[in-house]
This record gives sequence, structure tokens and C-alpha cells, in this order.
Amino acid sequence: MKSVDPSSSPATASRREFIRTAALGLGATLVGSSVLGAPFSWLEEMPYGPASLEALRQGRKLGVALVGLGKYSSGQLAPALQQTRLCRLAGIVTGTPGKAQQWQQQYGIAAKSTYDYKTFDRIADNPDIDIVYVVLPNALHAEYTVRALQAGKHVICEKPMATTVADAQRMIAASQKAGKKLGIGYRLHSEPHHREMMRLGQQQVLGPVKRILADNGFRFNNDTPWRVDRELSGGGPLMDMGIYCLQGALYTKGQVPVSVTAKFTPKPGGDLFKEVEAGVDWQLQFADGSVADCRTSYAENMQSRLRAEASKGWFELQSAFGYGGIEGRTSQGGMNIRNVNQQAAQMDDFADCVLNNKLTRVPGEMGLRDVQLLLAIYRAAETGQKVSTKDVKDVLDRVGKG
Repeated sequence: MKSVDPSSSPATASRREFIRTAALGLGATLVGSSVLGAPFSWLEEMPYGPASLEALRQGRKLGVALVGLGKYSSGQLAPALQQTRLCRLAGIVTGTPGKAQQWQQQYGIAAKSTYDYKTFDRIADNPDIDIVYVVLPNALHAEYTVRALQAGKHVICEKPMATTVADAQRMIAASQKAGKKLGIGYRLHSEPHHREMMRLGQQQVLGPVKRILADNGFRFNNDTPWRVDRELSGGGPLMDMGIYCLQGALYTKGQVPVSVTAKFTPKPGGDLFKEVEAGVDWQLQFADGSVADCRTSYAENMQSRLRAEASKGWFELQSAFGYGGIEGRTSQGGMNIRNVNQQAAQMDDFADCVLNNKLTRVPGEMGLRDVQLLLAIYRAAETGQKVSTKDVKDVLDRVGKG
């Protein structure tokens, strides 16, 4: 096929202008350019495909059904779906009749698009639902992801993908068999500060990254008891908060580690952490000798930091893993990036993949990679030994040359 310069195409130029205008409508764009270049880099790198632009012109949106109406669905996903441009809230799945009625009234959900866990499989007969978003306790991810795929729906599964490697593999196999897309709910891959961390690290703008520092944790008050129930969660803060540190280290470095060491932190008194860890510190070792030192906890309020130290400078995010308020700095100055509605950006990015039949930047294979790494961290902490990760799935979200 003949090669063309996409930047010279009038259609591409029009598309870029459209995307910028759309982003401004969400109040979510870069301000000018970073002191390290790449103005509007996160938008230029993730343009909507032609089918998405046509859907926008027609006012057509893909329907999303939320499975599980807990804090994240009610506090983040449902509000974000009022701001998305390519998808909309079209269905719900809950085992609580009172919640079903409340959501029907608040969001105009039709009775025919309201399911409980016994009637869930009937979703196959609902053409108004294109995407199922699984927002259940970790141990239930595999069952409902597989069932949704078998029903002919595309799926976003919350992180962590699963609690075992076997379940993650089963989910990927179901996606392949159904011919439907499977993405993991890694919202920060569509967040511009984190896209900039990827660019700076992977493109070695300040030289090769030598060390990464990441921490993420808070004092857990047992408001969601399943998170400290090992059967449902698969683990404690590592599965919930630490996975952000793990992700951040990998996409900033642009490599999968070759080994890991770890240790559990002391548990406070009481029975809250009788089944799971209260905290864990771990180090990822990369093939080039660089490391990532990470911490997570349910017993300590942490900074929520992602910092990379390179041969010619440093770059970091403060409040790095929260739903907003991220601040980015480098050794050469500020990043000058505004915050976005992360969940809206994430879900629109996935909808764009569905509409244009293109690969998602956060596929099931990445979820499998992270399950393998999380379990390796647990093994290292339990044994006190360095654990090889050379057999871990090598999947990365690589930024383009900006």
C-alpha cells in the first residue's frame, strides 16, 4: 500500500481540529505545550478513527452496561458516562432491587435494560448494549467477563483483571473465541499527565531512566469489606492500590522487569488484616540495571507519587493516581497540563476501538501480565527471595515518536 504523510492530509488536519474542539468541550486539553515539547501530544497520538467521527456527527453512541453498582460505578463511572462522546449509560446489572429502581429514575435506564445476576445472560438479546463494564469484586471478574463475551458483548473489566493466571487466560480465550474486544479498566493510559510520563521515559527525553519511585496507599476504614476478604479480593492493597505503582513503573520505563524483590510491612493490631497484607514494599529490577522502588499500604496515607530519575534530569507526578488534581513537574519546569475526566476519556477510547475495530491500548494480555507480576511480588514477599519475572507476558503501551 502506498505510504503517505498523514500530517499532510486535509482529512487528518480536519480530524485533529475536531478532536481538539471536542476535548475543549470536555474542559480537558493541554495548555500550550510542555517545556519539553510535544504540544497536544496526547491528543495527536490518540485521534478518533473515521467511524467514531461519523458516529459523533450522527449523535450515535455505543451503549454501556455497568455490572455492579458500588462506589466506583455510582461515584465515577455513571457520572463520567454523562460526559462521554462515543458511549452512553444504557444498562445496569445489580442484585439490589432498590438500587435498580434508583438508577432507573436517575439515569433513565429502561426496565428491559435492567438485569440481576440471574437474568444477566439475557443481555445477549439487547441490541442497545454494546459494551459491558464489569465492576465487581476481583474474584468475580472472570465469570462475568466470560459470560458477557459469550453474550456477544465487548467488555471492559476493572483492575486487577483476575486473581489467578488461569482466570486471566480464560478471559482472553473467551474474547478470542467470541471475536469481541476485552480491555482492562486502566484509566490512566488515557490521562494526559501519564501519557507524558510515558513519552518522557520511553523516548528518553532526559536520558535513560535509572530509577523510578512510586507509592500509593491510604488508611482503609473497611467501608468495602470485600477488599480485605482474600477469597473475593485475591489480596490487600497490592491488588487495589499497588497495581497503579506497578503500571506506572512499567509504562514510564517502557520495559517489563526481569525480577522482583519484596517485603510485607508490619500489620497494625486488630483483625482487619487477618486475611490480607496491610502493606508491601517491592522493587522491580530491569534488564539494563535500572530499578523501580514501590510502596503500597492500607495502613498509611501515602503521597500518591510517580517519579522517574533519568541521566539528565527527573520528571514526576504528585497526586499521581487519584481521579483528579494531578500535578506534573520536571527538572526543566512544569508540565502545563490540565486534568481530564479520566473515566470519560478511558471509556471513549475503548468505544473508539470498538467502532473502528482497532486494538485497545489496555488489552487482556496486559491484564494477564500484571496478574503475573502481582503474584510474583507476593511470592517474593512470602519467601524473602528474588523472584524471576522473565517469563511474564511482554506487553506494553508504547507511545509514538512525538
